[in-house]
Amino acid sequence: MKNSLDSAALNTALEDVHRAGMPGLFAEVRDGDQVWRGAAGVADVATGRPVTAGMRHRVGSITKPFTAAAVLQQVDCGLIELDAPVGRYLPELVPGERGDAITVRMLLNHTSGLAEYLPYAYPSFKAFPDLANTRPESLEDHRFTRFDPVELIAMGVAAPPVGVPGGPPGVYSNTNYLLLVQLLEQVTGTTAEQYITRNVIECAGLRDTGFPAGPHVDGPHSRLYEAWFGMIDPPRDFSVYDMSWVGPAASLISTVADLNCFLGRLLAGEIVSPSSLAHMQRTVPVVSQEGRTIDYGLGLHPMEGPGQGTFWGHGGTVWGGGALAMTRADGKRQMAVAVNMQRWNRLDSAGKPQPHPIDGALAHLYRVAMYG
Repeated sequence: MKNSLDSAALNTALEDVHRAGMPGLFAEVRDGDQVWRGAAGVADVATGRPVTAGMRHRVGSITKPFTAAAVLQQVDCGLIELDAPVGRYLPELVPGERGDAITVRMLLNHTSGLAEYLPYAYPSFKAFPDLANTRPESLEDHRFTRFDPVELIAMGVAAPPVGVPGGPPGVYSNTNYLLLVQLLEQVTGTTAEQYITRNVIECAGLRDTGFPAGPHVDGPHSRLYEAWFGMIDPPRDFSVYDMSWVGPAASLISTVADLNCFLGRLLAGEIVSPSSLAHMQRTVPVVSQEGRTIDYGLGLHPMEGPGQGTFWGHGGTVWGGGALAMTRADGKRQMAVAVNMQRWNRLDSAGKPQPHPIDGALAHLYRVAMYG
């Protein structure tokens, strides 16, 4: 297993992603006490302002490990039972037989069978996952919409189920994590944002991570360019956006350094108990929003290369922005990468995303960053 950081190879791999068409990206890789940070491209295509490795960034569903850790802290305290039915805690949100059948664990690992609410909240996405029949208009229409999370949950609960509770495979759904947010608020008596900030973010010693107070990203940051599979051409800046459409399921703002710090401390057992960490790393098959079946735990999923050990972390996307953060199980090798464009793949005649040079360049960057 290679453990040294090859700065030249990392810099080249980063630049290759930019040359393949990504406006800008930045990353941090750690190997023991060694740290490499790099950036390539621009944060603003109009002005040419460069990206830097310390920029704050919307990290999307990388928020989920933070939320899951907060819930598991309450499990450690005995205030939440992992295998208790969600109807015990939130009978008004998941009523009847479904509330009795769906457990807290099923929300955490996306095996509840509850559908994603987004195609119902965003009318132009109604046909999702039939991408060819979606349109990007709702992105602009809802730029400053303040969504009620209970109404979003109701959309997901009312939608046709995507599976039976606990049945494999699970299907990734933000409805699950908005319910966990409601559960967290009920048992802690405070907002999820306040609880996660105090007991997860501050516990991990993160200085540049937090939930947005409004539609803007505070501090140095990049513009975020959304292409929506070639339907927005040129890609449009969505860095100013009200994140209530996803709340503490995916609204966190962070840095690549803070993401590595958080995952390192989580896997070291400094955020939740060893038993809760073991639950987080117990995986089931789940169909991702991209339609791939992945192994998924409780807010974490693994990646591994042959003979390279298992990495744990999460990926995330928002409108225009994306990130991936993975830490090896022993905590010694870490990678966090942030990009400032999303859904760059155009659709073929069958409505499927076509391969793009960015895909291969990003995959190569991840391999160099994780495995040397």
